[in-house]
Amino acid sequence: MIVSPDRTPLPRDFFDRPVLEVAPDLLGRLIVRDTPDGPIELRLTEVEAYDGPNDPGSHAYRGRTARNEVMFGPPGHVYVYFTYGMWHCMNLVCGPEGRASGVLLRAGEITEGAELARTRRLSARNDKELAKGPARLATALGVDRALDGTDACAPGDTPLRILTGAPIPSDQVRNGPRTGVAGDGGVHPWRYWIANDPTVSPYRAHTPRRRRS
Repeated sequence: MIVSPDRTPLPRDFFDRPVLEVAPDLLGRLIVRDTPDGPIELRLTEVEAYDGPNDPGSHAYRGRTARNEVMFGPPGHVYVYFTYGMWHCMNLVCGPEGRASGVLLRAGEITEGAELARTRRLSARNDKELAKGPARLATALGVDRALDGTDACAPGDTPLRILTGAPIPSDQVRNGPRTGVAGDGGVHPWRYWIANDPTVSPYRAHTPRRRRS
């Protein structure tokens, strides 16, 4: 049976929980991104949890910095970082405040605004690849550092919000090692995805980046 998505915004207390509860519960939820070029909507199909002080893979593992400041703030805010000198990635901060945990949004299905997403993702071979991976997802949605700190639970018109959507039954949720994370942080099975969904990104173990000679 196909369940119609619920378009009620997720409340802040949804995010004010342990990150390992929030992460799998985000699958099937809707991200709505309003831009000057028009709106885009995405259904989340893959996420990754990062547990701050308990997690060597987290940006907040060694404490507060100017870069990760948003992670220490109230739950329900957007944390955006720039990586490899070319890509943005988007996270949702989880509570309690001061804990610095968050969920990386790894992949999703564009459910509205595919035409606009295609103009941003010219290398995508088909619509299943538009947001297949965290950098691709951010690019498709037009996310950059300007959104860092955005309150996704704020009432009224906001540039990005999270809707209830259609949560995924637990027997359709899979989990495994995080993609591309090195060292002790790479062993946690904190990547969650919807089983057999074609928009989920492939698993890749960490490969050290070689410096150009």
